[in-house]
This record gives sequence, C-alpha cells and structure tokens, in this order.
Amino acid sequence: MAVNLKGRSFLTLMDFTPEEIRYMLDLAHDLKAKKRAGICNQVLKGKNIVLLFEKTSTRTRCAFEVAAMDEGAGVTFLDSGSSQMGKKETMEDTAKVLGRFYDGIEYRGFDQEVVEGLAKYAGVPVWNGLTDVDHPTQILADLLTIEEHVAKPLNKVKVVFSGDIRNNMSYAWMYGCAKMGMHYVAYGPDEMKAELKQDVIAKVQEVAKETGATIEVSSDPACLKGADVIYADVWASMGEEAEIPERVRLLTPFKVTEELMAATENPDCIFMHCLPSFHDFETKMAKTQKEEGYDIREVTDEVFRSKNSVVFDEAENRMHTIKAVIVATIG
Repeated sequence: MAVNLKGRSFLTLMDFTPEEIRYMLDLAHDLKAKKRAGICNQVLKGKNIVLLFEKTSTRTRCAFEVAAMDEGAGVTFLDSGSSQMGKKETMEDTAKVLGRFYDGIEYRGFDQEVVEGLAKYAGVPVWNGLTDVDHPTQILADLLTIEEHVAKPLNKVKVVFSGDIRNNMSYAWMYGCAKMGMHYVAYGPDEMKAELKQDVIAKVQEVAKETGATIEVSSDPACLKGADVIYADVWASMGEEAEIPERVRLLTPFKVTEELMAATENPDCIFMHCLPSFHDFETKMAKTQKEEGYDIREVTDEVFRSKNSVVFDEAENRMHTIKAVIVATIG
C-alpha cells in the first residue's frame, strides 16, 4: 500500500496506522544512511519551519534544527519569552498567523490540547515535540534504535518501562507498542498503577486486539523476565522538588540497577532512556537532593555506562526520525 503523509500533522502515534509508522521508520533509516554518507538532498529547500517551546529541551530543539537545515529548510525558534501565545494573543490567532509564514510548526509544552489546537487552526502540519501526556517523536527514535540493536522484528520485542508509569513517556510507549504489535510492560508501584488514565488503557487495549500487541501493568519483578529493552525516565523534573521524598520512597525499588537488568535473564537486553538522566551526582539537582538525603537516580551509573546502554545512539536517532517526519509531511 502506498503511503502519503504530505500535509499530515504528527500529534500522536495513535493517529497513524502501523503501515504509516513503518513508512516513517524506513524513511528514517534511509535518511540516516544518507547523512552518514554525506548525502543531503535538500528536499526542504525553500521551506521554513517554526519551533514553539514552552518547555526547554536540548535534544528536541537541536534535532529539529539540524534535521530541517540538513534538508535546506529555514528555522525560527520561539521560546515562551519570545512568543505572545497565551499572553497577548490566543493560541488560535497565533496558529493562523504562523500558518501564513511557515510550512510547518513544532510545539513542545504542556497541554495536548494546545498542539491539537495549533493543528486545527494553522493550516499547515504541526508536530508534537512533547506534551504532558505524549512524546511521539521520542518513541519513533526509540523504535529506530531498537531495530538497530535488537535482532528481532518489532512485533517480537518486549519493552519494560521501569519507574513512574504515569508519565508521558509511559503513555507514549503504550501507544507505540500497541500500534506496532509489541509487548509492553509498565513496571511500577501499585499506588501509581491506580492512578493510570483508564481511558488510555482502554484505547490501547482496543488497538492491541487488532495488532497482536500485549500491554501490561505490573509491580511484580517477574515481569522483567525475557525483556529485550529496559526503559527509564527521571522521577522528578525541575519544579517538582516538593514531590521528591514521596517519589523516592515509591520508586527506589524500580531503580534500574545491574540486578534489575540481570532479572531479565537476557544478556543482550538493552537499556534505553529518553534523557536527560540522573545516573550520578554530577548535576546540581541530584547533588542537592543527595545532600538532603534523597537519591533521585532512576538508573545507576554502572548500567547507564554499560555496554548494554544505547542511550546516545537513541539520542542521535531523534534527529533522523524527526527529519523523516518533517520530510514526509512537508517535503
């Protein structure tokens, strides 16, 4: 079946068929190989994109900028201090104005409703760089990384997300695994299991029935057995310091350690992380919290730096998969 994504927004993987996701992954593999060979076809020459950032990021901003410029597009970056959206101008008005200037709009912020609203009113493709409930560009990069490091087709791969199973990465993994027929386990405390969005669970289970995926939630370490991927994310971000004592109490049993990796009984199991990561005490936040008696590391340094860790390959793949999304939708 021919796939044409021209003019489509990229808001969540739930909007795409497995065949369309497969197309974007294949395109990303191709574009990565071409970049490594020094080939850039400038298919976006004459195009311009704008990046709207209400949340800061290293990888997302750099990935979008390099991906677009590699293929000849111009890029404008607007952070919350540079845009009037939500302050002196409504999101709808901002979308309509930017849609007149640009061929595509990226949004990274908080509410999913904002990125959906931008897509509704802009008249050009809008790409979700992260919201509080989803992170589709990260999952696309993660799937590419798995294909490079795990000698199985995606529909035979088991991913275990260990930690705060209520966060946007856990939900995004549910969407990606459901769509691609994968085995996903949200491994975290029962207290967090009770707080999961039941509408999301119901939605991914419906998709799983069609694709053969398995979506599970567990607090039992036995679920680690047979994992091909162990995935982690930070337990608390800047601005969430008040929640750290309780999160450390709940999540320390789910810290990714060498013992947890061994419990997979798979010596080839890879460790993945969307970054940034608290894996040592060299960051200001981790050091400060340690002085206050809290170890906020979601993964030990031994695992993070081990031969099974592919976190930097994964980070690079943000650029290649984002390039595929941009090229597929406005190229």
